[in-house]
This record gives sequence, C-alpha cells and structure tokens, in this order.
Amino acid sequence: MAKCEERQWPPTVKLIRPVKLMLMRRSLTLIILLPWAVLFSVPSRAQTPSSTPPALTPSQAQALVARTLATESRAAQEFSHPSRPMRFRLRKSSPRLTSTKEILETADGDVARLLQIDDQPLTQAGEQTEQARLDALLNNSNLQQHRKQSEDSDAARVMKVLRVLPSAFLYRFAGTGTAATGTVEKFTFKPNPQFSPPDLETGILTAMAGELWIDPAQERVVRLAGSLQQDKNIGWGLIGELDKGGWVQIDQADVGGHQWRIVHLQLKMNGRVLWKTKNSDSVQDYSQFSPVPAGLSYKQAIQMLRAGPGGSAQANR
Repeated sequence: MAKCEERQWPPTVKLIRPVKLMLMRRSLTLIILLPWAVLFSVPSRAQTPSSTPPALTPSQAQALVARTLATESRAAQEFSHPSRPMRFRLRKSSPRLTSTKEILETADGDVARLLQIDDQPLTQAGEQTEQARLDALLNNSNLQQHRKQSEDSDAARVMKVLRVLPSAFLYRFAGTGTAATGTVEKFTFKPNPQFSPPDLETGILTAMAGELWIDPAQERVVRLAGSLQQDKNIGWGLIGELDKGGWVQIDQADVGGHQWRIVHLQLKMNGRVLWKTKNSDSVQDYSQFSPVPAGLSYKQAIQMLRAGPGGSAQANR
C-alpha cells in the first residue's frame, strides 16, 4: 500500500495515531475498551447525577460493561488471524492529502491497493507506480512479513495498556441515548488520580477523559470520544510533549452479519518530539464492507484487488 509520510511519534502516541491504519482498525477494538475495566474496581459512589434519573442501576451498568468487555476481548483475539475477514474501502483525509484505498484482511496481514488521490482516479503514471509496488510485494514476502511484525509489535503495546486498565480510570454512568445503531448506554471517564503509570505507553492515560457509548442489544462499543485534559510530557519532557486539547473520536458499527468494525476515526493531536513540532489532523472513513474467504494469503489478496470489485482469489492481473 502506498503510504503517506509517516510521522514519528513517541511510543505513547502510537496507541492513538492513525499511521498504521490496518492495525489501528483492529487494535481499536481494544483501545475503545480503555476506560471500561475500571467498572470492576471503582467504588459505587460514582453515581448518575440526581438531576438525571439513571436508565440503568449501578449493578446493571456494571453487568452490561462486563459482558461488553468480554465480547470486545474475544473480538480482539482475531488480531493476527481474522476468522471472518473483510474487504472494504478506506478514505483518509488530512489538510495535505486525501487518499482512497481498497483493503483485504488476511492472516498474513492486511493488503491494500491505492485507488484515488484527492478523490480523483490515479493518473496513468500513478497506476503504474501502484502496480509496481504490488509486484514488489508479490515478489518479496519479506516486505509483508515486516509489515505484519510491525503490526504485532504495536499490538503488544496495546496489550501493555490493557493490563493497567483496572486502576487507570474512574467512571460515571451518563444515561441512555440514541445513535445510528439505535439505543446506546453512555458512560463518561476520567483519570484515576491514584493511578501510577508503569511505562511510557500507559502514561497518556493520566491525561485522558471522555465519553463511551455501548449498544446494549449487541453489547458492543459504539463510540469513544476522548481528549487530553492537560499538556502531557513524555519521558519528563525529554522525549516529547502532547498539547492539551488533542482529541480522538472512534465510531464502531455492525457492518453485516454481526461483524463489528471501526467505521469512522477522527484524530487531532499536536505536540513535540524532541525538538520538532508534530501535528496530526486526519479523518478516516471505512465503508463498503463485504466478507471474503477465510485463509486467504496476502498474494491471493493482491490478485483479488487487481481484479477489482468482486474479484476472486483465482483472479489474474
């Protein structure tokens, strides 16, 4: 997949930045759980404000989150070997560039083909460049292996965060609302002042607060919206700093057959890495999901992408 220039954020920011798109789409089934595990460690004093009668009692809310967390955890097990892979399109826009790609999930990692730049089909030269990139990928499996190893490394960082969740946040049940998926139960979260992050990856949690929504019918996370409540130094400021006000919104939905995927991700984050200012401002929209056969190799996925919509694994270029 042709990539935009990658911003070299510190390890902490890799948990939320939209650079490694393919891992992000899957790993966010984990990341959206960040505040939820605290429901099992926060005392019952965190109640719904008296002015808004709760749609759920504290025990009902706790049970709903427990079941949702278990569902999302099972979904996260498909990180490396998706049992029900999908084909979809990703439109990523930033102030500098808009790109549209078609992506297939495989056990070897996701594979993508660039289709448009700034909402226009590739020029002849651009298409030749993209085909040459796919040829190189077909002829050198090390390129795909390196991509997969990078995804697995990021997944390990996410798991490091998961292990500290019970002590990272405090929560409050915020009532019942509606979303595109139907009725949702809403929760707010904020940092637990007693939490002491053990490493860089978990340090950002001490500055994050926001809101999460659950679909109670399917017991899946529908939305995470979180923001930095203060400037956050990384490595005592020696490695970098994230600016107060940076935020992320992630929407997840049932894309067919009770398969849930990230459908929208918007991120705006400013900061500094060493002495360089870094800014991330992007929107990612995922659409046109359709199932593909399980067990596809990345080479078969390339053939399918080259065959166009509906192309089979046996398709030739």
